[in-house]
Amino acid sequence: MPVEWLISQEQIPYSQAVAFMENRVKEIQDGVSGELVWLLEHPPVYTIGTSGKEDDVLDAHDIEVIKTGRGGKITYHGPGQRVVYLMLDLNRQGRDIRDFVCRVEKWIITTLSSLGVKGEIRDGRVGVWVDVPKQDGNIREEKIAAIGLRIRRWVSFHGVAINVSPNLDHFGGIIPCGIDPKEYGVTSLEKLGVTSDMSILDDALKKSFNDWFAN
Repeated sequence: MPVEWLISQEQIPYSQAVAFMENRVKEIQDGVSGELVWLLEHPPVYTIGTSGKEDDVLDAHDIEVIKTGRGGKITYHGPGQRVVYLMLDLNRQGRDIRDFVCRVEKWIITTLSSLGVKGEIRDGRVGVWVDVPKQDGNIREEKIAAIGLRIRRWVSFHGVAINVSPNLDHFGGIIPCGIDPKEYGVTSLEKLGVTSDMSILDDALKKSFNDWFAN
């Protein structure tokens, strides 16, 4: 079966999305359903991955904090952020987890490049980063996409969060992905002056998907 694409127009609560993924992963493993790329937005939530710690929450205010089974540390999800959940069968996509994660990174970089944004990987720091010129002539490295995957019996779930036009102030309530906010920043397509239209990013993701994955 070809990879299915699902776009949710309404915001999906995080716990509800995880339950959906858990069920779909089992169906893929059992041969009942095919692979799925799910594009959605969450209501505001902080999620702590398997290598995260509660000390990375600085001031949650009234934003919910949830521990989750994905890889990585703590991050923020909210309106204006495109969350991309990848329920893919590595028996078909290639049973090499490191290569799979690398292809996810390259897929995001290729997608951003088609929108005029140069995304890059940084040693020792997960996710996709951009160099942002500052008024003093220096460059500040800012994160535009977070990656947190989980593999269970060779089927992936969780995935990627790309900042389109979220409230970036909400990242100030945490130490995002364990990165010192005094040294590095968080940015979005809107802040970079590219687009705040989610559908433009969705189209770009679809167009570049086949460059890196079996469809």
